Amino acid sequence: MDIITGKILKRNGWPDGKIIGLAKQAAAELAETGLDRELILARLEAVRLNPGPYLAEPWLADLARECLRLTVKTEELPTELRESPLPYPIWGREAIDNGSLAQMDNAMRLPVSVAGALMPDAHLGYGLPIGGVLATENAVIPYAVGVDIACRMRLSIYEVSPYLLGQKPGLFENALWEQTAFGLGAQWKGSRRPEHAVLDDQAWEATRLLESLQDNAARQLGTSGTGNHFVEWGAFQLSEPILGLKPGEYLALLSHSGSRSVGFKIADRYSKLAMEKHPELDKSIRHLAWLSLDSEAGQEYWLSMELAGRFASANHAIIHRRVAEAVGLKEAAVVENHHNFAWEQTLPDGRRVIVHRKGATPAGKGILGVIPGSMGDPGYLVRGKGTSESLESASHGAGRLMSRKAALNSISKSMRDVYLKERGVTLLGGGMDESPQAYKPIEQVIAAQQDLIEVLGKFSPRLVRMADESGEF
Repeated sequence: MDIITGKILKRNGWPDGKIIGLAKQAAAELAETGLDRELILARLEAVRLNPGPYLAEPWLADLARECLRLTVKTEELPTELRESPLPYPIWGREAIDNGSLAQMDNAMRLPVSVAGALMPDAHLGYGLPIGGVLATENAVIPYAVGVDIACRMRLSIYEVSPYLLGQKPGLFENALWEQTAFGLGAQWKGSRRPEHAVLDDQAWEATRLLESLQDNAARQLGTSGTGNHFVEWGAFQLSEPILGLKPGEYLALLSHSGSRSVGFKIADRYSKLAMEKHPELDKSIRHLAWLSLDSEAGQEYWLSMELAGRFASANHAIIHRRVAEAVGLKEAAVVENHHNFAWEQTLPDGRRVIVHRKGATPAGKGILGVIPGSMGDPGYLVRGKGTSESLESASHGAGRLMSRKAALNSISKSMRDVYLKERGVTLLGGGMDESPQAYKPIEQVIAAQQDLIEVLGKFSPRLVRMADESGEF
């Protein structure tokens, strides 16, 4: 085939400079794969128009980075905060503390913010409150995504009766004890270390940070964090036909955890970088520093965030497979949804924005999700209604009623254990700061968002496995 020369590239609109050499090199490597000239030119043009997705491509990464450097807009995004916050709707206002409202107000003063919403599980966080939904224009805020990137829920439903839990309690308890691993240093070793295609994802090679995290990912794959992360068996009551299942009662497995230290280190690196780029921000709002999506750093973060999402999903898939195999079951249906993430979305007026959901979940029309309660309270299978005012979002859980410190100071072990016993819940592990009394009543949270979701089923926990100590990952 004909060699793609610099002259050919210039005829196709490529500018002079280093980028021509990189494009020629990429073209030569693509030619070795058997692509013809027209397909190669089309591929190069795709990189030039949208470099971000190609940062992990073996032959195109260097070209993509140079394209990003050349296309960064000379006009910086505005940095001055608005004098007053943009208005935003609130669900469940009566149960939301003033500190969370102040945090959301600050977020809506950012010059890159265009819309927002506050969910009924809202409580104080860092930067953006937990339960906060924030839409920005051409910018991503690492701390508005959160430090446990892509923390998520997974519900697996089995076509057997939940009465099995009472008939064989030892079998199901042992499955949770032996097939889950919780805590900061939790990992599987030797022959017990699982395998998954996510470890071969080429995105691990996109940046030095991701390269350094790949071994860590392999060690922590299939494990859970601390704090409010859990894996639990329970009874699931389905109220209408869905997912190939008839209405009725089923045994189910529910889990909550995220991307472990992989997500934390990505968040830490790019949050610090964003703050360095915006030293003018007041201390009270500095955690909401943003990265332009026209920048190399912004595109690196986006790629890293999406990889953390795939890694978190793999964690849940492995946990559910191992626990279910230990009791001899195979799932009949699965629902999975995540929070602590950012999505590209179109507003009703046609604008493309980045929607951050920190402790909030997608609730687009027809989208299925799971909203859990506490270790002693039910969770709900829901279907989104696609309400535009909430940016098509819903809560991610019940939300904390009191801080961890307040919970430790006010809730005794006997109080917690009586609460669980009355509801037929057996707890394996679990810190006192995760006591069910520390959370808002889940029924009130669900009732406060009836215009956002419809309830399809109810999960009642019976055997709950959590880490013993408090923390985040």
